[in-house]
Amino acid sequence: MKKVLFDTNIILDIALKRNLHFDSASRLFALIDQKKIVGNITATTITDIYYISKKEKGHYETLNFIINLIKVVDVIGVDKEVILNAITSDLKDFEDAVQASAAQLNDVEIIITRNKSDFKNITLTILTPEEFLQRTESKL
Repeated sequence: MKKVLFDTNIILDIALKRNLHFDSASRLFALIDQKKIVGNITATTITDIYYISKKEKGHYETLNFIINLIKVVDVIGVDKEVILNAITSDLKDFEDAVQASAAQLNDVEIIITRNKSDFKNITLTILTPEEFLQRTESKL
């Protein structure tokens, strides 16, 4: 099974039920349920989700979402090595650099994001949800 890392925006599409992106994000999670991919997020994504989602959904609904999320995806730790690699990376956005570093250090093959341009010049494959789904579903 392919190991993928979901950028924070993909998780927020589900948490906040963002109309334009909810369907494709849900289809990605269906692939996890079907044991076709292993979904990963970074530990820092959890705090970002909480901070952003709490404003709209409230404390308890957000915590419930996070509890259900971590039953489905693996959470990659963010440690000293991840941070040092992120600091020295070519990525402009530090949060994205942390995610990319964590993915690389944990043998993740693909980062799925709606903002591909945020992950330029890294060795991992970067795909939008639609690109990933098109590639994966065409192989079924």
